[in-house]
Amino acid sequence: MSDTPFNPRALLAESRLGVLATIKSDGRPQLSPVLPFYDPRAGVIYVSMTQGRAKTANLRRDPRATLEVTSPDGRAWATAEGTATLTGPGSDPNGPEVEALVDYYRRASGEHPDWEEYRSVMVSDRRVLMAMTVDHVYGESLR
Repeated sequence: MSDTPFNPRALLAESRLGVLATIKSDGRPQLSPVLPFYDPRAGVIYVSMTQGRAKTANLRRDPRATLEVTSPDGRAWATAEGTATLTGPGSDPNGPEVEALVDYYRRASGEHPDWEEYRSVMVSDRRVLMAMTVDHVYGESLR
């Protein structure tokens, strides 16, 4: 066991694969694998998703969401709860909705090799950016 206390926010920041739980219209959870990016300074988790998917429709109806991530070995996990805001989809590759997705990509992955193509795909795929303000984080490490 490590002498360093477990920090679930640190695990959120380093994880690029998680499961997003939203609330279906019948009240049951709907789970979706996602590629999250957590900004610890802002306390916000970002996820790019597609308009028309269950998670997007669920969040438009009820913005409460939960994201869980695990360490690569599965021996540590972190769960973040919060309220989501959705931006998009955009119809203009240079509009503010697509610009929000560009900012997300840069922060999560760095520079894209072809921003013009990326912007075009964001419009044609009807991409939406979720920004979930984190209200509560908890987790555990079994190390």
